[in-house]
Amino acid sequence: MKYSRFEELPVWKDAIELAVRVYEFTSRLASTGRYSLKDQIERAAVSVSNNIAEGFERGTTQETLTFIYIARGSAGETRSVLCLCERLPGFADLRTEISDLKSRAESVSRQLRAWADSLQNSDIRGQRYLTEKTRSKASEAREREEFLKELEQIRQRG
Repeated sequence: MKYSRFEELPVWKDAIELAVRVYEFTSRLASTGRYSLKDQIERAAVSVSNNIAEGFERGTTQETLTFIYIARGSAGETRSVLCLCERLPGFADLRTEISDLKSRAESVSRQLRAWADSLQNSDIRGQRYLTEKTRSKASEAREREEFLKELEQIRQRG
């Protein structure tokens, strides 16, 4: 599927949901007095979706890859802060929520890895470099792949 806006990307949607959940989590950190920890995890979580958006908007595959890796790093940073929270006194009653947030961050990271893999194996250099001829060739290749998948499904049923 081709996406024309970053808001359509499933990984961006998951990253935004991660950030929303992190903000819900950090709203309970004020009572712990750990303001720098709160700021750090919020910035890391927001950075994931922001870097996905920026990479998507850049227009070249290489720039998109760069920002995917930055977003992936921010997902890792989010997980790291959550691992710290697990070990600090005063967070025992939040362990279930911390575990859920870590799982969400890991899922986003896996999606970003898969996206990066697909881009690295692509011949398309990015929207900025597409001409009408290369767009047409890419469209024909997609249509051919879809047709072959349909044939295979028919063969398996028959």
